[in-house]
Amino acid sequence: MLFAHDTECGLTAAAALVNTDGRDGEGLPDIAALDRFVTANQWTGRHERTDAELHAVRALRPRLRRLWDDDPDTVVAVVNDLLRESRALPQLIRHDDEPYHVHAVPRDAPLATRMAVEAAMAVADLVRGDELGRLRHCAHPECPNVLVDLSKNRSRRFCDAGCGNRVAVSAYRARKAAGGRP
Repeated sequence: MLFAHDTECGLTAAAALVNTDGRDGEGLPDIAALDRFVTANQWTGRHERTDAELHAVRALRPRLRRLWDDDPDTVVAVVNDLLRESRALPQLIRHDDEPYHVHAVPRDAPLATRMAVEAAMAVADLVRGDELGRLRHCAHPECPNVLVDLSKNRSRRFCDAGCGNRVAVSAYRARKAAGGRP
């Protein structure tokens, strides 16, 4: 593990949320989809299952996408804005058999607020560790997705949507068509 567990969870959940607004259309079309997202990303605490909550979570995505900006000053401004707007107050918390970790808003804060703050806190760790390069855009030229490279050797290039496989298959087919080795 390169980062604290809560940092890794915050980063991967932020990337997953940003990617729900991707090339395949709306990834959070309804409350049931948001429920699946919350479960898949192990969000705990308040979850209202309302249209207002769904709209608030969707509205957060463009702001979180800015965390993948190449300019560190832009990233820091977004992080600071998210934390300030949410009135974040970091505290050590232990719940659900997890060791102590940092929460900066109460578990009963609105879901979109908790998502924003968790992402901001996780990215703050990257900024402090001079590791913003781990926030990347998928290397597939037609993919708008973002990713978090948590590999030790910083080698991850593709998102989880199968882009790496598509590139490998295309290269294989091109070699085969050219009469090269498979």
